[in-house]
Amino acid sequence: MTKPIYDEIATAFQTDETPLDLLHLAVTGEGDLPSWFDVTGLAVASIGIAGAMLARLADPAEPPTISVDRRLVSFWFDMTLRPTGWEMPSPWDPVAGDYRAADGWIRLHTNAPHHRAAALSVLGASADRQTVAAAVADWTAVELETAVVEAGGCAAEMRGLDAWAKHSQGSAVASEPLIHWSRHAGAPPAFRVQVGKRPLTGLKVLDLTRVLAGPVGGGFLAAYGADVLRIDPADWDEPGVVPEVTLGKRCAGLDLRDSDDRATFERLLAEADVFLHGYRADALERLGYDSEAIRGFNPRIVDVALNAYGWTGPWTGRRGFDSLLQMSSGIAAHGMAMAGADRPKPLPVQALDHATGYLMAAAVLHALGESAASGKAMSARLSLARTARLLADYCQDLSGPLADETDADLDQHIEYTDWGPARRVRFPLFVAGIEHGWDHPAGNLRSSPALFRRAGHAS
Repeated sequence: MTKPIYDEIATAFQTDETPLDLLHLAVTGEGDLPSWFDVTGLAVASIGIAGAMLARLADPAEPPTISVDRRLVSFWFDMTLRPTGWEMPSPWDPVAGDYRAADGWIRLHTNAPHHRAAALSVLGASADRQTVAAAVADWTAVELETAVVEAGGCAAEMRGLDAWAKHSQGSAVASEPLIHWSRHAGAPPAFRVQVGKRPLTGLKVLDLTRVLAGPVGGGFLAAYGADVLRIDPADWDEPGVVPEVTLGKRCAGLDLRDSDDRATFERLLAEADVFLHGYRADALERLGYDSEAIRGFNPRIVDVALNAYGWTGPWTGRRGFDSLLQMSSGIAAHGMAMAGADRPKPLPVQALDHATGYLMAAAVLHALGESAASGKAMSARLSLARTARLLADYCQDLSGPLADETDADLDQHIEYTDWGPARRVRFPLFVAGIEHGWDHPAGNLRSSPALFRRAGHAS
């Protein structure tokens, strides 16, 4: 079913100059992730469209051919890093997970300490699963969801596909485009595509995204030469995924409430070609950096934003993560019903995050090409909820099998991360005449200065 998903996504990037038949995608490899939704099809289509936009940017008249290995991309939609002599921490906080409420199921997302504190304060529980489970059982799912969200935490009641379609937020998301595009009066970015093996060399990307979608998008751009500078506040960490999502990037730290750090951030904005951010819809605005202010610092910048629950509707400002969207949007409930299971049955991977990340990368590449052609700067907005809506249209019988990973699936290159040596799954995308590679191994957050590379310097 890959082609229908790919064709649907491709319509969001269609131009009169490049018809769909020039964006043909070849698919190699075998196997599917086991799911009642076409997760592998979504994986192939989303990274495929990012490859198509790269090919079109490199040569608009005759884009290079592209292919995606469906087996490898299935692995890339999970963790790709294979440590040697060390172990990755668990990506999940011990309290995070699905709990049975008085009338259904709810998921608590507690990976961030302040989100965990919010949930535990509402429940009046200590940080162990048995105590939390007993407390959750006294609440209805929707009442607990509301209370945790109002306390500044993250939770999602499990709803069915039909219930979500009728919900005010589900209805709002269904009417949104897959990507919201905007054109602005500013001139296009000064960056010009490089002729050679890595066409994004010299592209400056300011990355204010975290788990997981935005980092996936930034990592894709870094693979083709972009200088991706990730910015985190001093109090943020995600040890279970940092080694996975910092490949190819340099990571700096800034406090946007500090006047000196704000000045540094504004200088970086002025220098950047691309701004990736995944804050809630009003978060940057409250810090004084709404879209108008960003363009004031840099009218040429390509601004690509991610939101969890969509850009319209009553939940626009709600915190959200992939696992919560799977509960809210009906994905986990559909899997549970189809499997005849006694608890929520989510996707086998965080597919909404990964797919949206590749769509963000594709949006950057499309905007660079369109801005250069039109003479106007361009921006884009995407959401996990709208990606979930896309996937929900592609239900299927339980797919599979995907054969177990072997050594042949791994790249022979040894990546010397800040935690130790490792190998990664081979990259699944192939674009004729273009090479991929990452200038920086995975590294700790806030380990680099808040500076873009100087021309001709790799670090």
